[in-house]
Amino acid sequence: MAKPVHQPREDAEFDFILRMSGVPVLAYFIGTWPKAIEPCRAMDLVLSGLADAYTGRLTAVRTDMTRCPAATRRYGITEAASYVLLKEGEAVAHGTWPTTTAEVRELLDSNL
Repeated sequence: MAKPVHQPREDAEFDFILRMSGVPVLAYFIGTWPKAIEPCRAMDLVLSGLADAYTGRLTAVRTDMTRCPAATRRYGITEAASYVLLKEGEAVAHGTWPTTTAEVRELLDSNL
């Protein structure tokens, strides 16, 4: 069974996951500094649950902004607890936490 949420340790691994996915990628960007921890934990719970529900149709990538700075810049991420939906490496939708599970599910359903 596929891993529901990938956690790249560096930009090269992030890029490898994008190339090998074969399905759209939901990349969500987390921060480890004190003000980012709580919103990122909340986002983790929702997005990892959705990643499990969309297994086979979506690859979820939990991306640490400090470990993957090039990916963070490439997709214009300026704050932790942000996400971007990628198709063939191109951003088709994005958002920032807080958001509801229903909003993210609607975003996924309309773009997958």
